[in-house]
Amino acid sequence: MPVVLQPGSVPLSAWRDIYFGAEVRLDESCREAVEASASVIAAIVEKGEPVYGVNTGFGKLASVRIGREDLETLQRNIVLSHAAGIGEPVDVDATRLMLALKVASLAQGASGIRWGTLSYLTRCLETGILPVIPAQGSVGASGDLAPLAHMVAALMGHGAFWSDGAQVPAADGLAALGLQPLQLGAKEGLALLNGTQFSTALALAGLFRAERAFQAALVTGALATDAARGSDTPFDARIQALRGHRGQAEVAAALRELMAGSGIRASHLTGDERIQDPYCLRCQPQVMGACLDLLRQAAGTLAIEANGVSDNPLVFRETGEVLSGGNFHAEPVAFAADMIAMALCEIGSLAERRIAMLVDPVLSGLPAFLTPRPGLNSGFMIPQVTAAALVSENKQKAFPASVDSIPTSANQEDHVSMAAHGARRLLPMAENVSQIIAIELLAAAQGCDFHAPLPSSAPLEAARGLLRNAVPHLADDRYFAPEISNSASLVRSGELAASTGLLLPAIAGA
Repeated sequence: MPVVLQPGSVPLSAWRDIYFGAEVRLDESCREAVEASASVIAAIVEKGEPVYGVNTGFGKLASVRIGREDLETLQRNIVLSHAAGIGEPVDVDATRLMLALKVASLAQGASGIRWGTLSYLTRCLETGILPVIPAQGSVGASGDLAPLAHMVAALMGHGAFWSDGAQVPAADGLAALGLQPLQLGAKEGLALLNGTQFSTALALAGLFRAERAFQAALVTGALATDAARGSDTPFDARIQALRGHRGQAEVAAALRELMAGSGIRASHLTGDERIQDPYCLRCQPQVMGACLDLLRQAAGTLAIEANGVSDNPLVFRETGEVLSGGNFHAEPVAFAADMIAMALCEIGSLAERRIAMLVDPVLSGLPAFLTPRPGLNSGFMIPQVTAAALVSENKQKAFPASVDSIPTSANQEDHVSMAAHGARRLLPMAENVSQIIAIELLAAAQGCDFHAPLPSSAPLEAARGLLRNAVPHLADDRYFAPEISNSASLVRSGELAASTGLLLPAIAGA
């Protein structure tokens, strides 16, 4: 079922569906507001009144008046001159989300764009014609100018589109759909370039990937607890109630459900000489719960941003006014991206500590490096090193982007958010976490194998069975990399969490 964009009120779950491939349609009830906004711009052009971005230069050049005969050229020039991005192209799914965000923003009727121009963007979104957008070049203020300029330039026949995973010249991509290059009217170039849609799309993409990693880590954390013959007492609801944090209580409840009925747990309920487990097991509700709360806070910010209008200047059709402001400044997005980065770091860090515990016979009571014949075999020795490397890489990426700023545009734009930097790192960080959790899944399943014939709980056995359909038990050393890749695909796709049959705590739409 397609997602219908209702401008200003799109739920976070719908943005998630769009990112993961749902079809998109625009609710055309917004047409009246869009056309009224465009009429305000047309009236300004007719009168010749100086209004920023309509008949003036941009940025530091705002005081330069532009004649009526040059207004279309002005809008063409802003797009082509601002298409100065560099680097690897943005992930295709994030690009699609970015275009959907821009359509939803323009459709609110505060940007002065014509209905025909908006329909052109909607057609491209619906048919899946996605521009190739370099990832570097935005400082997250005055809008994500360079990335959005590349998006619009492709629609004008410059640059490239994606086609079956390959890049094709933009003019060819448009011709294949029977589209003529987009022609911009007064203010339309500025309306398309101004906005936080690049930063917001990448922050949302990072959030949605973090959500899947988080849920998978709950499963692998519970499985690792069973593999180490750990206690579920720290997950008791009464302990969490005395602390009071929502996320902590929900994580503890999820861990209790995941471990309920475990034969492994029942085997050491009495007579276990160990009094307390290491923090990586015992403090899962506290750490993962804090991550959940933080991700939800970021989700709340991004849900507002995704439904807002971050153009400048803004058209108020009721009064015919066009007001300049600073909605393009992406500070809220920068803060949200920093929150997501911190949560991703901690999810991965805690999972790596559980892997390290499982391979250590002193801590886990399992064979060294989870191999039946240590010495002849290295078992999980180096996968743990790989996980440690990914944890440290994420720590290096997690320095807050929002605390940085650098003046641009001859000091007219003298404070910027760096939201684009903060958001752009999230997908690689989430991928690192997915790989860490994939290694934990392999290690925890291997650990539970040593407790046979004792089973884990029904949800955890379902998760372990899913893995074992793709990766058999490790008896002797073999080529490891494909098995990590197979495990990671279960994490990344959401299949691992879904296999438990439980409704695990969610972030998007919460």
